[in-house]
Amino acid sequence: MCAATSPSETIAPPRWSDGAAVIALAADGGVTRLRDLYQSDPCRVLFPRPADGAAFEAVVVTTSGGVVGGDRIAIDIEARAGVTATVTTQAAEKIYRSAGPDSLIGVDMRVGAGATLEWMPRETILFDGARLRRTTTIEAVPGSRFLAGEFVMFGRRARTETFTRGLLHDAWRVREGGRLIWADALHLEGEVAGVIVRRTAFDGAAGIGTIVYRADDARDRLGRARDILALLTGNACEAAATCMGALLIVRFVGRQEPALRAAVAGFWSAFRAEAIALPARLPRVWET
Repeated sequence: MCAATSPSETIAPPRWSDGAAVIALAADGGVTRLRDLYQSDPCRVLFPRPADGAAFEAVVVTTSGGVVGGDRIAIDIEARAGVTATVTTQAAEKIYRSAGPDSLIGVDMRVGAGATLEWMPRETILFDGARLRRTTTIEAVPGSRFLAGEFVMFGRRARTETFTRGLLHDAWRVREGGRLIWADALHLEGEVAGVIVRRTAFDGAAGIGTIVYRADDARDRLGRARDILALLTGNACEAAATCMGALLIVRFVGRQEPALRAAVAGFWSAFRAEAIALPARLPRVWET
């Protein structure tokens, strides 16, 4: 006895997610409160009780456990006038090997007058064969402040997994009053291993990171930012800071994954305490 089955019955289709998290925050009597929230699978937003002295916190969770080729994730954050808030993610975002389609992640933020917004997600881990296109856009106005960052791991070297081929297109756009003040993009595609090991590129780094601070006092903070970096970096992780108008930009290149995580977290913790008067500690989800 035999039976025939169609290919669709024996081959599972790729899992394509089309998730979104939309968060709008407003100040009410000097207290930051949630005004609007929209979420669709696999995105969820949690609002843990902040530690004493901490800002309002929102934590974005991807319930699917990772991103595959064809998945689309859209995160939209609005910090209206007078808001002080921190938005982060619950865990590292894993970008798995793609059979062809790109994974798309878009992060859009708007920061109102007198508002302070932090966007500091956990690391993004690129598995071999991953294809990621990510765009981060920030709309600010004079008198607003934001501290935003990201860091990317080229695989998981502790498990002998490396990102040797695939796609990483990571772009930033920052506008102030509708005017583009900074545009940045990193593009790696194809057999990327040869680029990552090149001394004039990443010199074999395990990962890289970027932190951007926008405020009217950005240039005044540059010297202190460099002092903090000098205490946190060395042979295992190097970093540098520069200023472009109202933007302070910090770059990290880590030869070891733990050193890169420690440098990014250490800088964020110390710098936020001085620049935006928040506690010199990380959100609880970063400490678990």
